[in-house]
Amino acid sequence: MTTEATRGAARRPVLTGRPSIGRPFLALPAVLFLLAFFVLPLLDNGLRSVVPADGQGLTAARYIQVLTDPFYLDSILQTVLLSGGVTLICALIGYPVAYYLVRHAGRLSSLIIFLLIAPLLTSIIMRTYGWQVLFARRGLINTWLVQDLGLIERPLRVLDTPGLVVASLVHVLVPFMVLSIAAVLQGVDRRLEESAQLLGASPWRTFLSVTLPLSLDGIGTGAILVFMVANGSFVTLVLLGGGLKTLPLLIYQQFNTTRDFGLASVMSTVLLAVALACLVLQLRLVRRSGA
Repeated sequence: MTTEATRGAARRPVLTGRPSIGRPFLALPAVLFLLAFFVLPLLDNGLRSVVPADGQGLTAARYIQVLTDPFYLDSILQTVLLSGGVTLICALIGYPVAYYLVRHAGRLSSLIIFLLIAPLLTSIIMRTYGWQVLFARRGLINTWLVQDLGLIERPLRVLDTPGLVVASLVHVLVPFMVLSIAAVLQGVDRRLEESAQLLGASPWRTFLSVTLPLSLDGIGTGAILVFMVANGSFVTLVLLGGGLKTLPLLIYQQFNTTRDFGLASVMSTVLLAVALACLVLQLRLVRRSGA
């Protein structure tokens, strides 16, 4: 027996516990990529935002202009309200879908997931033009309502309204919310819900007291993802209009129309600050749930 044990020990690899010298170099391509295409552009953007037009010294005049001018403050407010509204609607729509997907879908779960991510498989340009084809003055919906069914006398004005912009963003971003919540709901211990019901709690009370609190992490993660993507949405607002003047639209105008790169850099930095605030919020939610 001693001989077999000795042979087994000889076949097992020897773990010295010393870190391999070459392992850090495995991350080198990713680090170089981030430095070249993320960190350096950010540093260049930040530098452009504080260098005056004559290139002499540094100035915070553009930041003061953006953070005090009512026009830019209104643009920041519209950006935050649009992102927040889309996030709230995605949460209200996404939670019931995620709950059904995890608890009741069964064999239909694969089909539901495919239907959820199907909008993401198409080009954003084609997807947005699809909304125009549907809701234009002489689009399919108005033709159907006015000419075919005769339900209304005049075509509905849906294009160039904030409601259509919100609907198109929700259509694209709700999968992020559903998948984030579903991932957390799958980890909820069903015995906790059964215990609550055995103690006399109704299904609704069990959901409010057990299921919903345990799934807040998924709601928080989904909310951060949706908010950050909606915060930087640009193509949808350009093609569908809606009369909104969000920061991404103003940045585009500064780069392509007025060509004021310094002011565009300032607005980009402000937009980045909003995104970083969302990341900090996410970290706080994760730490609180893990405590």
